[in-house]
Amino acid sequence: MHDMTDRLEPLLKKMAALGIDMFLVSDLHVIRWMTGFSGSNARVLLGGGKAFFFTDFRYAEQVKQEVRNMEPVIIQGSFVETFLEGGYLSGQKVAIQAEQVTVQEARQLEKKLAGAAIDPVEGFFDEFRMIKTAEEIAAMKHAAAVSQQVLEEILPMISPDVTEADIAAEISYRHKRLGAEKDAFDPIVASAGCSALPHARPRTERLSPGSLIVIDMGCICQGYASDQTRTVALGKIPPEARRIYEITKDAQQLGLDSARPGMTGRELDGLVRDYIGSHGYADCFGHGLGHGVGIEVHEKPRVGKSSEDTLSLHSVFTIEPGIYLPGKYGVRIEDTVVMHESGAEPFQTFTKELIEL
Repeated sequence: MHDMTDRLEPLLKKMAALGIDMFLVSDLHVIRWMTGFSGSNARVLLGGGKAFFFTDFRYAEQVKQEVRNMEPVIIQGSFVETFLEGGYLSGQKVAIQAEQVTVQEARQLEKKLAGAAIDPVEGFFDEFRMIKTAEEIAAMKHAAAVSQQVLEEILPMISPDVTEADIAAEISYRHKRLGAEKDAFDPIVASAGCSALPHARPRTERLSPGSLIVIDMGCICQGYASDQTRTVALGKIPPEARRIYEITKDAQQLGLDSARPGMTGRELDGLVRDYIGSHGYADCFGHGLGHGVGIEVHEKPRVGKSSEDTLSLHSVFTIEPGIYLPGKYGVRIEDTVVMHESGAEPFQTFTKELIEL
């Protein structure tokens, strides 16, 4: 799936521009993005015109299959010992990922690397990860199609005889049956008053008639995530619940229609937030409009009140407004979109008309 050699070029250029001699990468998501490696233990060292891939003996065979653009090194002891004793680290300025490396590991490196400056760098890979290749987009479309099929399969199971936890378990099970590696996050199935909690945990109470049910789910396929939310009604719902459903649906459509390359996350969030506010629910939409999706289900660009991230061509992000009335009900509708010249294309095609079960 991965021709990864082109992936390293821009990274090495940016390192040179910043005067970084070597970059020690420890975030497994970045490593998967750079190499395709799907194991749970690895480090990458870039610099001096070389790229080394370090992992332990459990992954000796897997590395041969998955990592084509780096020289593999199977380690015996700790990563830090391997770097130092094998003479891999050199140069004046060695960058580490500020968000990932423990203070302990950074101190070990500093102590042993006399004469070299250890430089904690933040967000170095974000600008590259934000722009998706055709292959990455295809993997995410596939993940979206799997989750959409699961949603179609579980809707007929929703009744007052099942619990939120039952439906959440079915989602995870069916994702895997349809070939996903795993869920992208724990599925959210939230009914009645819990639908007003954006990150509700599924409960073992039965679903109550006359309520809205928020179903937020996603899976990982070929290393890439999907993310989608639909809100459905079980039985007859009150007029106010129907009204906030329609406002959320129109707000989400406005987000889809308004997105253009070059906008900031803040601009798109503001348009949709103002629309919800104009209907009197400004205080009921407490989270950002969306977030980037890729190897991680939450990455750059952020689409929120204060986000200066640019929604670039070929970036992938969610548009997911919600209205939450505490103790009563909540609605969220979410698609993942890819940005084209002409605007945003959603990966999901599942209806947004209110489904009444």
